[in-house]
Amino acid sequence: MTAGTVVIVGAGQAGGQVAHSLRRLGHAGPLILLGAEPHPPHERPPLSKAVLLGEAEPASTHLLTPAALADLQVDFRPDTTVTALNRTAQTVALASGGRLAYDRVVLATGCRPRPLRVPGCCRPGVHMLRTIGDSLALGRTLTDGARTVIIGGGWIGLEVAAAARKRGASVTVVERADRLCMRAAPPALSDYLHDLHTRHGVDLRLDAAVSAIRCGDAEAGGAALSVVLGDGIALPADLVVVGIGAVANDDLAAAAGLDCADGIITDAAGRTEDPAVFACGDVAVYPHPAWGGLPVRLESWANAREQAIACAHALLGQPVPAPEPPWFWSDQHGVNIQIVGRPGQGAPVHRAGDGPDRFSLFWLTDDRLTAAIAVNQPMDVKIAKRLIAADTPVDAAVLADAGANLRGLLKRVAA
Repeated sequence: MTAGTVVIVGAGQAGGQVAHSLRRLGHAGPLILLGAEPHPPHERPPLSKAVLLGEAEPASTHLLTPAALADLQVDFRPDTTVTALNRTAQTVALASGGRLAYDRVVLATGCRPRPLRVPGCCRPGVHMLRTIGDSLALGRTLTDGARTVIIGGGWIGLEVAAAARKRGASVTVVERADRLCMRAAPPALSDYLHDLHTRHGVDLRLDAAVSAIRCGDAEAGGAALSVVLGDGIALPADLVVVGIGAVANDDLAAAAGLDCADGIITDAAGRTEDPAVFACGDVAVYPHPAWGGLPVRLESWANAREQAIACAHALLGQPVPAPEPPWFWSDQHGVNIQIVGRPGQGAPVHRAGDGPDRFSLFWLTDDRLTAAIAVNQPMDVKIAKRLIAADTPVDAAVLADAGANLRGLLKRVAA
């Protein structure tokens, strides 16, 4: 299909990439991009890093400016919320009134922060981080000496902790699990993160649940808030940040009768059970080779971009690029952490660097590389990504040898 109307619901990174790719791949028909936020398509990783710290302007996150969208002949409509999807009539209903007809529709609705359901969770001074507005509001409160309690020891919580410490705030991280990033990181990386944040003055409270958030009192030492833990301990806080995961924005799809399970069920190219409806990015659940073909929902910059490109190919009936190994990165306390593939829980091959904040970990299955984590060694991840994609035999001894040049392993790939 190269001439019909495509409506894209969601103008984040995935939605913007679909629009861009469709035009570059030859779609000539009307292209309508609907965004609930007032901003053009943008990436979110800087919102918990440079934008949060005031080191970068929000406009630096924009992937496509309004002028670029106009050049692509994309009808971009910010501040536009879709309230219903009618698959029979092939229309979307807008909160402002009226309907838009489509030949194909792409749901790139992303996700939203998982709410904390305890008494006092909505008090002033309790923040979540998802949008540009969230980042700017939180950044204004991260001042020198501000007592900051972060609920959730996952990636967002830890990145905010690092930013807050850089600003001079005191930080306590409260995590229900017995280790950091338990859902996304193997024990070896959790241990490193624990050491990294402890060295930078973060107070880590593991195996700790939050029972309430109260207004400050005399015991809170003049703080505006008090975070009460399950054991009764109260942590004084000038601000609280909740980062306990994300919920897929699949309500629109579910109400339209599409198959959903914490996200919209698709194939790797974003096709749903309805041939006129596609979904991609943080909201899509699809089978991934790194999970043995089991369905997974990935929340990452790389997945949003790559699945959006695959979705655009599928929309136009063109061959779809093979899925890339999943890739993710995080910056904390001046340390760059990159993950490629799906790290296992078993013991990895360790490649030491010149100090505690420079090393790599590799996971192999039957002499094939399946995953890697690199701390301040980005080249190791670039090489690992190619080796995983090529599925060629890898010598574990070479991976472990800190003096070996890993580029030599790519000779088999080139051959």
